[in-house]
Amino acid sequence: MSRFNSYINTASHLIKNYKGETPFAIFLRTYFGANKKYGSRDRKQIASLCYNYFRTGHVAADEPIENRILLGNFLCETAPSDLMESLASEWNKIIDQPIDKKISAINNAINIQDIFPFKEELSNGIDPELFCRSYLIQPDLFLRIRPKTRIGFLKKLEKANLDHTILDEDCLVLPNTSKVEEHFILDKEIIVQDYNSQKVFDHLRTDNIINQTMHTAVWDCCAASGGKSILLMDLFNHKIDLTVSDIRPSIILNLHQRFKKAGIKSYNYFISDIEKAGFQHPIAETDIIVCDAPCTGSGTWGRTPEQLHYFNKETIESFSDRQKKIASNVIPYLKKDGLFIYITCSVFKKENEEVANSLMKDFDLELLQMEILKGYDKKADSMFVTIFRKK
Repeated sequence: MSRFNSYINTASHLIKNYKGETPFAIFLRTYFGANKKYGSRDRKQIASLCYNYFRTGHVAADEPIENRILLGNFLCETAPSDLMESLASEWNKIIDQPIDKKISAINNAINIQDIFPFKEELSNGIDPELFCRSYLIQPDLFLRIRPKTRIGFLKKLEKANLDHTILDEDCLVLPNTSKVEEHFILDKEIIVQDYNSQKVFDHLRTDNIINQTMHTAVWDCCAASGGKSILLMDLFNHKIDLTVSDIRPSIILNLHQRFKKAGIKSYNYFISDIEKAGFQHPIAETDIIVCDAPCTGSGTWGRTPEQLHYFNKETIESFSDRQKKIASNVIPYLKKDGLFIYITCSVFKKENEEVANSLMKDFDLELLQMEILKGYDKKADSMFVTIFRKK
């Protein structure tokens, strides 16, 4: 058996034994840790085969896994390789061609829209064809430059000689494999933050809200890793009274450590299940509530394509119910004329527009923004943001 056949067989074995219970990256690390015979080049090739298989979603679902692995490699890779030359030489000759030519080469035997079989669930404004095609391309790495670090960071960036593009004043895009932690101080100088995640508060800039308010009370009610809170602190030049909360004590502990690195010293926090009615908030009312709600994460599956394979459509409804409960429980803590910012990294309308419309029906809210932030044309995540003002 050739080395390349061995790669295919190992990838097939991994895929068959993976059940989606943990991130595939962790599953791979565990497997290679227990099987020391694989060198660095072997691990990289096998991992690439697996991820290319997952990127094709539900295309050619009836084909044997080995065939689908090779197909995934053909559709996702853009440069000839010894593996493809050995196992599919005709495909290797045109692997650098546009996706439509590749599909023609296999006699149009596949429909690209089979990658994502939940098209009827997509939010308004998402192009299903372009969204499906984006799965075949690995998303980029996006960085946000922290305020007051720009000059020093750019000097380091020049010295590091990393391939990059500056998208705007404080956003950079780099290849996904860039080792930025080897050159920069994460959270202090830069934040690893997706392009659209950096854009969710743009309305606050355009509506001049940032410059009109001083020491605004802000509650990030589903704080998680704290990326949105750090962004708000930077936008408001630390002139906010910040409160963060989450249901998980471990998350709050990690958040403390991240805030320390980010230079955020003054903030309040509490641990609570805000999905349950009657939870206790330590502050009576607040000016801005950010609800980056628990969701399917379907707008980020380009980074973790294995999730598409193991996704159960029925969970969309359960997430939508949770989101409505959380939002309905926290909105009463919003001051009159205060802002409620609802965010998901989902592409499903039941988690997005339907939740927003339900909130408008149940509460006296003025809609300021409702928008899908499309990432599939930018090699970025897709997100949804709605901003309400309480009347």
